[in-house]
Amino acid sequence: MDNFDNLSASEKAEAAELQRMIAVEQQKAQFQAQVHTFTDVCWDKCVDSPGSKLDYRTETCLQNCVERFIDTTLAITNRFTQMVQKGGH
Repeated sequence: MDNFDNLSASEKAEAAELQRMIAVEQQKAQFQAQVHTFTDVCWDKCVDSPGSKLDYRTETCLQNCVERFIDTTLAITNRFTQMVQKGGH
């Protein structure tokens, strides 16, 4: 569906909208996968034995773990972006 030459203007607009919607759904799926990943990692790291509520230590550990996971993910993403931009020039 990369070749839009034979489509009418309305069909091109529909195709572009469909591609935009697909990109949004892919971003949502990536975000959900990321959330599941850091949930698994941080749960294994911080929760010794689940109870009816989290104690202060466990809650703090989970919060710090998620924040570090996000920081690391952003740092890696930024580094890859820099590498791609340098390679593209």
